Amino acid sequence: MSVDVVVPQLGESVTEGILARWLKQPGERVERDEPIAELETDKVAVEVPAPEAGVLEETLVAEGETVKVGAVIARIGEGKGAQAAPAARPAENGAARAQAADGGQASGAELVDIVVPQAGESVTEGTLASWLKKQGEAVTEGETVAELETDKAALELPAPVSGVLAEVLVPEGATVHPGDVIGRIAKGAEASAASAVSAPASPASPAAPERAEAEAAAMEPVPGEAGPPLSPAVRRIIEQYHLDPNSIPATGKDGRLTKEDVLRAIDSGIARLKPDWVPRTPETGGEAREEAAPREERVPMSRLRKRIAERLKQAQNTAAMLTTFNDADMSAVIAERQKYRDLFEKKHGIRLGFMSFFVKAAVMALKEVPAVNARIDGDDIVYQNYYDIGVAVAAPQGLVVPVVRDADKLSFAETEKTIAALAKKARDGKLTLEDLQGGTFTITNGGIFGSLFSTPILNPPQSAILGMHRIEERPVARDGQVVIRPMMYLALTYDHRLIDGREAVTFLKRIKEAIEDPSRLLLDL
Repeated sequence: MSVDVVVPQLGESVTEGILARWLKQPGERVERDEPIAELETDKVAVEVPAPEAGVLEETLVAEGETVKVGAVIARIGEGKGAQAAPAARPAENGAARAQAADGGQASGAELVDIVVPQAGESVTEGTLASWLKKQGEAVTEGETVAELETDKAALELPAPVSGVLAEVLVPEGATVHPGDVIGRIAKGAEASAASAVSAPASPASPAAPERAEAEAAAMEPVPGEAGPPLSPAVRRIIEQYHLDPNSIPATGKDGRLTKEDVLRAIDSGIARLKPDWVPRTPETGGEAREEAAPREERVPMSRLRKRIAERLKQAQNTAAMLTTFNDADMSAVIAERQKYRDLFEKKHGIRLGFMSFFVKAAVMALKEVPAVNARIDGDDIVYQNYYDIGVAVAAPQGLVVPVVRDADKLSFAETEKTIAALAKKARDGKLTLEDLQGGTFTITNGGIFGSLFSTPILNPPQSAILGMHRIEERPVARDGQVVIRPMMYLALTYDHRLIDGREAVTFLKRIKEAIEDPSRLLLDL
């Protein structure tokens, strides 16, 4: 008997998502709770687990298609699992077999097309973002060989069979359509036979010379680099941050760097700059490294970035956003941290940071000004009598806002541990939908990047967001004297449709008072 694989509940405000990719193919064996597909919403990527152990009999939705909550996307049945699932993979069509008989006969290998999958009814094209495998390299069935970008999601393209990547037919950055053949794999071939397998490009393709040049350029090592060549995705990050690849431990096959290796090294601080890189300064004028560099460079905006821009602008157009400002003297909080830092860490196993003070201060202010913790739902105002505080953290894929649940019930230590755990999950790319949905108020700290002043944008459907900034010593007046104090600018962006100016100013003033006198947090004053 077959069991349906159903799109799970995605939260109150999320009714649909995009099936980003299948992690299993029809005919493959799956275990109970093993992830078989990935869904993407406007908030997070979600793994869909198998409801039962068995064999994935059929997939009912193509990658890139929009699916509703509760929709059936696949079926799992009983069985021992198939060795292969030809119906679920790109067709080994007549053209591929003809090519195998012609250009691939030197190795006797059958060429299998790598086909751009159907990406949904509203998506008719995408961009080949990068090749993760080079021509002549060995690939295994299901291994990601290329990355595609559409206006809805970034998709990984798996190898339909094991063998050697014999042909790369489309260069990075080119526009492709569902059904296009972007490459071919010599089924069952060995990597050592790559030269025999890689037949010349089909004469029917007028752009073959350009493609060959693009492929050759992609495989050339960067001058001055030692070790295996870098993949395009890795090289892009290395060049963007001017890193020395030799300073990064490699975990990939044959000692190659992976994208995860580079991101992990950046996050941990072990990655080092290239010894000969000179930053652009007034003294150097940037001439040491960029004598022949163009004065400007124009690159197309990725489809994913376009979608992000659209959603941010949509949020800006929906709410009547206004920002009010204040500043806080951080002397008392800094003194408390210095006084109890070692004792706090010894007892609780976590460092006492600034964020726990601001979370506690926000909860206290939200209780006094409940409109800031409310949201608009159609023609109704929903007052939320719980305090789930979103804390913006930087992740490799961008800024994310995991939620500290029931922050009013947590101690300082529990708050710090929760934030640290969520930040680690964000860096490792392991945040779940439950970690991100349902926040009632958000705190973002641009100060960790050096921001002095900003106007944060709302995180819908929330009605307010608090912006923290860097601490800077400034002259201020105290008791008729000018003194130097560590000051921080605070910004509260709020939805003026729901929150009046008096309420916004009162809320921010309560934050300021609690930070300047932390004893208020203990006495609930």
